[in-house]
Amino acid sequence: MSHLGFDINDHVAEIVLDNPPQNRIDEQMAEELLAAVEKAESSGARAILLRAEGPDFCFGGDIVTWPDLDVRQLRMLFERYMFAFNRFEQIPVPVIAAVNGLCFGGGFELALRSDVIFAGEGARFGHPEQTLGIVTLLGGIYRSAARAGRARAYEWALTSEQVPAATMAQAGVVNHILPDAEVLEAARAFARKVAAGPTRAHAAHKALLRMWEAGGVKAADDSMFDIAIPLFESKDVAVALTSAVAAYKAGRPRPTVDFTGE
Repeated sequence: MSHLGFDINDHVAEIVLDNPPQNRIDEQMAEELLAAVEKAESSGARAILLRAEGPDFCFGGDIVTWPDLDVRQLRMLFERYMFAFNRFEQIPVPVIAAVNGLCFGGGFELALRSDVIFAGEGARFGHPEQTLGIVTLLGGIYRSAARAGRARAYEWALTSEQVPAATMAQAGVVNHILPDAEVLEAARAFARKVAAGPTRAHAAHKALLRMWEAGGVKAADDSMFDIAIPLFESKDVAVALTSAVAAYKAGRPRPTVDFTGE
C-alpha cells in the first residue's frame, strides 16, 4: 500500500492516511481502504484506529482529474468511493479517529464514519464542497446532522467555513479534544481499552445504532433481540455472567473479566 498504511498491535488495527502532502483521497486510496478493511476483519482486530501522517488529517478528494470526466464516469468514481467508505463504516468493531490539523471534504466524511473522534485543539473541520458548487458527495452533510443536528450541519455546508475542534465538540461531532501532541496516544489508549472489551457486544451496539439512525426507535426495537440474544451463546458472556452471579451470591464485588472477543 502506498497511499494507506496498515498495522496491527494488541488487537488494534491502525489504518493510516499517507498520501502527502495533503493526504487527498483518490481511487488508489479508496481501493487500499477496502483492502485495509478486509485485512482488519481477517486479522481478528477488535478495534480500529484511523489516523494520518503529516500535520493535516486530509484535505478531501483529489479533484485534479474531475474536470476531465463525464457525468457517467464521475458517478462511477464516487460510487466506488461510497462503497469503500460504507464498508469502513460498517466494520463490526469500534473505530476511533485521531484528527490533527485540517480535516476537510472527503477527509471529514471519512472521519465521520468513525465511532469516536479524538481531535487536537488546533484541528479544523469543514465541507468545502460549496466553494466548488457541489454537495458533500459521500454523505457528509447528513452524517454531520446525525451528530450535530440539521441546522448546524446545513450552516456548515452553506458556508464551507473551517470549524474549530472546540465547536465540533460542543456540537457533538467530536468526542474528545486534547493538545495536538497528545491526540494520537490518547486515541491509541482508548482503542486498546475497547479492544480488550466484549467485542461482540460492541458490534451489537454498533448495529443497533445503525438501525436507530436508519429507522428510529421502532426499527431498533424490532431488531433488538435478533441482535442481542445470540450474545448469550458467546464465551465472553458465559464467563462474565457466571462470575457476576457467583460474586453476587457470595457478597463479593463483581470481578474483572478478561474478555477474549469470542
